[in-house]
Amino acid sequence: MLNKVMIIGRLGRDPELRYTQSGAPVATLNVATDESYTDREGNKVDRTEWHRVSVFQRQAENCANFLGKGSLVYIEGSLQTRKWQDQQGQDRYTTEIKAQRVQFLDRKGEGARDAGRDRDDEYGAPGGGTRQGGAPQRQRTQEDNMGPAFPSEASSMDDMPF
Repeated sequence: MLNKVMIIGRLGRDPELRYTQSGAPVATLNVATDESYTDREGNKVDRTEWHRVSVFQRQAENCANFLGKGSLVYIEGSLQTRKWQDQQGQDRYTTEIKAQRVQFLDRKGEGARDAGRDRDDEYGAPGGGTRQGGAPQRQRTQEDNMGPAFPSEASSMDDMPF
């Protein structure tokens, strides 16, 4: 079975960084994608879709530090639906993108950067992938970029920008 999402869009507001009870960083991004089509009468119709994205670990901190409202990003991940109970005891659901990769697409003068990379590498450390001390960087694995399962605390639908 396949559960894969890839979007390119702009942030509708600054990332929200919080920490789970165990201290793991989690960032929430609200990303807008646009689509245009022509209706039956020949009129061009523009439609914006808002996506809630959860980013974990080092990528979450990098997103909070380097992204802001209007930033262009590429997100790769999977869909996940969470269930919780609101204050009235009603079951609530939300579907989000659980990011496995976040790439910054519009950093001034630097081109695209990957939020999961080490900080020295992001700034183009001299020596072609070695840190300032000269020690080679270890290869990052997919596990480094994937965070823990979604935190259990409930998210409020009031956060949604529409």
